[in-house]
Amino acid sequence: MDKIETYNSIDDFNKAFGIETLHPLVNIADVAKTKRVEIEGCHCFNFYTIFLKDVKCGDIKYGRNYYDYQDGTLVFMAPMQIMSMENRRPEAAKGWVLMFHPDLLRGTQLGRNLKDYSFFSYEVNEALHLSEQERRTVLECFRNIENELRHAMDKHSKDLVVSNLELFLSYCRRFYERQFITRSHVNSDILTRFERVLDEYFHSELPKRLGIPSAKYCADKMNFSVNYLSDLLRKDTGKSTLEHIQLRLVEAAKEKLFDTNKSISEIAYELGFEYPQYFSRLFKKRVGMTPNEYRAAN
Repeated sequence: MDKIETYNSIDDFNKAFGIETLHPLVNIADVAKTKRVEIEGCHCFNFYTIFLKDVKCGDIKYGRNYYDYQDGTLVFMAPMQIMSMENRRPEAAKGWVLMFHPDLLRGTQLGRNLKDYSFFSYEVNEALHLSEQERRTVLECFRNIENELRHAMDKHSKDLVVSNLELFLSYCRRFYERQFITRSHVNSDILTRFERVLDEYFHSELPKRLGIPSAKYCADKMNFSVNYLSDLLRKDTGKSTLEHIQLRLVEAAKEKLFDTNKSISEIAYELGFEYPQYFSRLFKKRVGMTPNEYRAAN
């Protein structure tokens, strides 16, 4: 594996790229004005990083997969994730980079709710594609954050920076919801593919070997991150990945319950349950009756 450049602080990153440090825990920079424009290779940031790229100047690989990375896209990275830039084009990079350290959000409402912004865990083909109006909104948020960082520090500074950061992230959540709809031609077969993954799983020996299929197993099979798949399914169906797995599990159980030669415990083990009582509990929660009651009624 290539050598990984690690940036433990925002100041480390700023020094490496010749960026002015406006605040040790949060910073924003115009990429075109950085002194170091060659970023090919692997990088690891110990803080949240958001790139707004206006020129496709290379391929970004995040985790094991390549980003759906085009002009005018936003790329979100959580701390300690590894990003690599490959096939860099010679033209100068254009865009913005926004960085903030988790310590900035300690004790704030945004810090407590940051886990709700699931796009920081997205991976393959999951960058945010902005319309021109959305791009203008993002740039306005960036300018407001930069203006506040350049303002003389006072007792209101942190609250205003965090409020503007929260506003920006809330806009991004709205824009992603729009993307789930407008890029439906890309996502239209996701539910079908997802159900096919589950069908193949339950009609194999995998439940006996691996247990109940996890959300990660399904996401990996479909080349999605866990959060992106769950958000897409929830947007289209109102149900999370886990809920879909449980419903498909119950449907598979109903089929097996018609075979009266098998005990409830045997069916539970065949479906991947380690303990039959867990199977009975889930079945009753979803169906309203126990497996034995369902079998008797049918």
